[in-house]
Amino acid sequence: MALTDSPSHGAGCSTIGLVSSLLPLFLFAGLCAAWPAVVEGHVYEVRWPWMPALDLDLRFRLDGLGLLFGLIVTAAGFFVSLYAAAYMAGHPHIGRFYFFLHAFMIAMLGIVMADNLLLLFVFWELTTIFSYLLIGFDHTSAAARDNARQALLVTGAGGLALLVGIVLLKAAGGSYTISEWMDAGDTIRGHALYPAICGAVLLGALTKSAQFPFHFWLPNAMSAPTPISAFLHAATMVKAGIYLLMRFHPLLGGTPLWMGTLVLVGGITAVWGAVQALGPSDLKRVLAYTTIMALGVLSLFMGGRTTPTLTAAATFLLVHALYKAALFLAVGSIDHETGTRRLDRLGGLWRAMPLTALAVGAAAMSMAGFPLFFGFIGKEIMYQGALSEEIFRPFATASTLLANALMTAVAGIIFMGPFAGQPPAGMGTVCEAPWNMRLGPAVMGVLGIVFGIFPGWVGHHLIAPAVHAIHPVDDPIELAMFHGFNVPLLLSVITLTLGGLIYLWRGPLRALVGGGMDRMPLTAQGLYQGGLELFLKAADRTTATLQNGSLHRYLLVVALSMIAAVGWPWIGRMGASLRLPAAIGHDRAGAIGLVCFIALATAAVVAARHRLAAIAGLGGVGAGVALIFLLFGAPDIALTQLLVETLTVIIVSLVLLKLPPLEKARRRPFWRRCLDGGAALCAGLLVASLLMGIVDLPLDRGLTAFFEARSYVEAHGRNIVNVILVDFRSLDTLGEITVVVLAAWAAVALIRKRTTTAAAERSMRSVILKSATRLMVGVILIFAVYLLLVGHHRPGGGFAGALVAGTAFALFAMAEGPGRVRHAIRWRPSVIAAAGLAVAAVSGMVALFMQAPFLTGIWWNMGKGAAVGTPLIFDVGVFLAVLGAILSVLLALEED
Repeated sequence: MALTDSPSHGAGCSTIGLVSSLLPLFLFAGLCAAWPAVVEGHVYEVRWPWMPALDLDLRFRLDGLGLLFGLIVTAAGFFVSLYAAAYMAGHPHIGRFYFFLHAFMIAMLGIVMADNLLLLFVFWELTTIFSYLLIGFDHTSAAARDNARQALLVTGAGGLALLVGIVLLKAAGGSYTISEWMDAGDTIRGHALYPAICGAVLLGALTKSAQFPFHFWLPNAMSAPTPISAFLHAATMVKAGIYLLMRFHPLLGGTPLWMGTLVLVGGITAVWGAVQALGPSDLKRVLAYTTIMALGVLSLFMGGRTTPTLTAAATFLLVHALYKAALFLAVGSIDHETGTRRLDRLGGLWRAMPLTALAVGAAAMSMAGFPLFFGFIGKEIMYQGALSEEIFRPFATASTLLANALMTAVAGIIFMGPFAGQPPAGMGTVCEAPWNMRLGPAVMGVLGIVFGIFPGWVGHHLIAPAVHAIHPVDDPIELAMFHGFNVPLLLSVITLTLGGLIYLWRGPLRALVGGGMDRMPLTAQGLYQGGLELFLKAADRTTATLQNGSLHRYLLVVALSMIAAVGWPWIGRMGASLRLPAAIGHDRAGAIGLVCFIALATAAVVAARHRLAAIAGLGGVGAGVALIFLLFGAPDIALTQLLVETLTVIIVSLVLLKLPPLEKARRRPFWRRCLDGGAALCAGLLVASLLMGIVDLPLDRGLTAFFEARSYVEAHGRNIVNVILVDFRSLDTLGEITVVVLAAWAAVALIRKRTTTAAAERSMRSVILKSATRLMVGVILIFAVYLLLVGHHRPGGGFAGALVAGTAFALFAMAEGPGRVRHAIRWRPSVIAAAGLAVAAVSGMVALFMQAPFLTGIWWNMGKGAAVGTPLIFDVGVFLAVLGAILSVLLALEED
């Protein structure tokens, strides 16, 4: 049954839902424990060093702004989790629902508490991913999948823009550490990159908070279950963009670009969202458009730089979170009990659902801004903020007034539509929703009244700390029910009067708005859909041209792209001054001889008429390159190159010998052969000229001296190459082996799409090969372990040892068949590779417990000059990961 039609999946409450509700409750309690100190000005900070030299640390910070958002996120998370225990009861995927919901909640907490920009961006993208999974939770619905994809594309594109802004901010001399911005604002605002930084950050925030013209994704996201809509689109996800504007305000705010953009975009969004809220009959879509209105108002106030405007933003943030979450949950209760959310099918529910009616009434009164409700105070503060805008003040005031008047009318529609009058014909027996579905709306409705009666407490304990976190001035921040007879009070009276008139004329106005939306020739939704279709068509044509299944074309495209991208600028820069290196080295004749040998082997590959001859020539090329490394004093690299070449020859043999005869591949048009030859020559000349240019540059031996001086003293190793790989640059190595393993798994998935013929080939195994292999495999494996163990002091290491072990298993598989290999190694190759990655990562985490950056080498002296350390464990992880990757591909090829 689709969640969007009738969300009742069973009776009672889900146990997993009730237990899961404890997580947000405990987080809320933790924030409450820190609350008094934050109010007094204390800031909690936690920092774990990662790469301090690059300003990359795991830093978290809780100040007044983070506290306000954190309390909203965790409180809403608790009530939504409790609510969903009944709403989602009996759903087969309720465990997945709670995992996504709470993962999103933690990501939101990460955003509001991250004190490092890149860390904030990671959590920002996590909210994008988990919101995609939540919006598309009903994966059997095509509409839910499309709407989830739309939200992902729009907010994901904004996230990429935000990343550009972060990088530019660092390039402009800023810091990744957010708490250091208070003193850097003038520097950044005066920098030449400021317009680009400001534009990128605003684009990221405006897409996330559904501002015009990116607002269209939010109403479509209502295809998600009601608890998700209440949590994501009333209290958390869309507020992430507002949080970003608030957090960046000390750094980027106060300029005409910042203020003008936010006031104009926010005002347009507020009015447009309020107008569109009059049209729909679906209550959730009505609430979605009112959320757009609220987000527009919040963005409008973030365009100011005075205390009243920022106070208005913080106050209305809390006002909106309370009444909108309550209304979303109450609408879900109505849908849960009646089976519909359409206004034209509802009425007279106040008799059957009196408690829900009271909660909706309280929330709607706060939304409309009636006196004694927190919404009234929020509305007066809004008008004070609008009148304090420095740019476009009349526009800000007029748009706020019109949007609020429309919201007053919509509040009346939301309350009176379902509960007033008589029940429509055909409505069955209706009763109150379960207690845990009523609790959230009731508490939030009561808070809307309590905060309205005691606004001074709210202003001191919630609003003032948040405003002072981004606007550290001594201006007093006071919330009160009555500030005297002034312009904001007059505007509030006008708002209620105009809203009442709009409500009285709601019938014609709703018909006008609904018909007008249907007849609009150009909409943001239409532009998105047209752009997406155009993009997909272009992608289809490009894919049909480039990804046509021909490996030959793939290689040709890669070669030509490299020549075009690198060759032209290189020729323009170095063409005139390029010269051959002055000296090749101490053995000039040997080097020239090896180059000639490689050239002859290459010619043999090109001219070969049989695949075995081509494979032999290819092996000769690799062996020649390895000898060049050895000649120039790099035995470790030479050994690795030789081992890689040996294994490559085996893999290439397994692949090429299964292809059609080479003579058929020679039957190509003359122009195709000329094109291939020209591309190969140009690519070779380009690489050669690049290397000559690099060799001709003056060599700075500072890095060499650094590693020579510290490899044994700090890393306890004499093999500098291996020490660099497993200690000084171990993070690079961890990334490389991760890529190797993922590439191997991808290759296995592609290979296994083919029909296996292992049974037919097993009968063709050579007896001579079997006998020789049985003698050699054990010796080769012992040598592989030896290379692993001595790699820290002599040529070898985990990578070289894995290559040798992989070669042994390759020979064994060719002789005995893949089944015997699987029996011999016991574990699946994918498990070995994953275990290697886990060992490498765990070895790096040891440093975190020693208050050192991740993957820092930790050593323990064993006496007599011997030492054991985490880099040695890391090397074991490299060995296992590479061996698992090799075995995965080899066995898949052997079974194919």
